[in-house]
Amino acid sequence: MSRILAPALLVILLLAVWEAACRLLEVPVYFLPPPSAIAAALVNRAPILAASALQTFRMALEALAVATVLGGGTALAVSLNRSAEHAVRPLAVALQVTPVVAIAPLVLIWAGLDHADRAVIALAAAVAFFPLFSGVLTGLKSADPDLERLFDLYGATRLQRLLRLRIPAALPFALEGLRVASGLAVIGAVVAEFVSGSGATQGLAWRLLESGNRLRTADMLAALVCLMVMGLALSGLVGLIERRVRAHLS
Repeated sequence: MSRILAPALLVILLLAVWEAACRLLEVPVYFLPPPSAIAAALVNRAPILAASALQTFRMALEALAVATVLGGGTALAVSLNRSAEHAVRPLAVALQVTPVVAIAPLVLIWAGLDHADRAVIALAAAVAFFPLFSGVLTGLKSADPDLERLFDLYGATRLQRLLRLRIPAALPFALEGLRVASGLAVIGAVVAEFVSGSGATQGLAWRLLESGNRLRTADMLAALVCLMVMGLALSGLVGLIERRVRAHLS
């Protein structure tokens, strides 16, 4: 209870100071609206924001699923051969350090302007790929050396070693990578939608652009609140999966 109460009280205090400062200093609403104006925007635009949040959440979730399959599968494949790992790892790092805004126009052309959501999912998956790849690969190589020697002693096959030793050892690392990738998937989806410049996806990023172009700052901040709640929800979902898996393993 104390873990919830302390941050809740801090948020309430900050909102109260924000509201009082806006009213006492008579800050223009278009420059910085008070929390009450943001709350009114949340209520008035609830149906539109909810639909956009659902769209962004869907794309981020699909991107996370794609990144999990590709990142985990690639790590699993290259862990069986050291030469393959040396060949693939620099490409994975290059993908990680390449800004998504640089490749977004190219991906949008490949996906087609009529399928902007596919481009957003692909770009968000590219952003979330590396934490999963790195986490799974590190986990697969972190098995206890004594257990490795025991498997050698019993003449275990490569498949038996992988299924019974290395994959269980990699699960904590994979779950941590999934937690990091979940946040990056949301960021990647929003940035990709910004860069695509297309309203076809109608996600929260489009609502931010729409409100910004009309100087509706309260609507922009309301969309940001929805985005933060959505990110927390996705992180909470991944945390729930992690706890269930750890409880099952223990």
